Amino acid sequence: GGPYSRQAVRRPKQSHGRRRVYMNHPSGLPYPALCLVTELSLASEETLLDKVEKALDGGVDAVQLRAKALAAGRLLSLARSLRKITGQRALLLINDRIDVAIAANAGGVQLGEDSICVEAARRLVGADMLVGRSVHSAEGAVEAEAQGADFLVLGAIFASDSKPGVEPAGIGLLEETARRVSIPILAIGGIDRNNAGQVIRSGGHGVAVIRSILASSNPDQAAREIKQSMSAAVRQK
Repeated sequence: GGPYSRQAVRRPKQSHGRRRVYMNHPSGLPYPALCLVTELSLASEETLLDKVEKALDGGVDAVQLRAKALAAGRLLSLARSLRKITGQRALLLINDRIDVAIAANAGGVQLGEDSICVEAARRLVGADMLVGRSVHSAEGAVEAEAQGADFLVLGAIFASDSKPGVEPAGIGLLEETARRVSIPILAIGGIDRNNAGQVIRSGGHGVAVIRSILASSNPDQAAREIKQSMSAAVRQK
């Protein structure tokens, strides 16, 4: 019982997109996976929906709503709008706000490294919702996997305009982490069509992208080129 029991938050089957669409990995993420992370400094709430829709046309598999400055009510409204757009086409992940993820019927929650632990999040969301964890070290990745995370977002791998002044960890961190964990890793930080394939060749399951898609005048083409780069790397493996 209770409002946060597994029974209470489990979504009806017809709206459970990941079981229908994402059968090729237990995490619910296709291989290779392209995740678009929102950034309201690059796209306002109004233009974001249009850009996301175009990015979905280009092959985006998951959308992570990250908008820390938004009040809960506006965040939930935006999450529900995104949920309508993603529908059965892509997973919707909510950054940190488990309450908003549940209320918006999202596919999962993405926890920052300083968020509540994976185990606590799992007790709130139940078994049907994905729980991802952002990590910046192989040790953090091992710990997150032990706590039951479904997937990891690891970075920053390359130099990124989204985080100027942050020294990139380099592809070596991805290679080491991929050797030490078995759950999918999405690389983040300076990802574009020129290095997305390298992520796949280095053991990544996919990439999480902000600027390369949202700052593009053609989000669909930008997404398509990143996806093609990863798919080519998969075929070469």
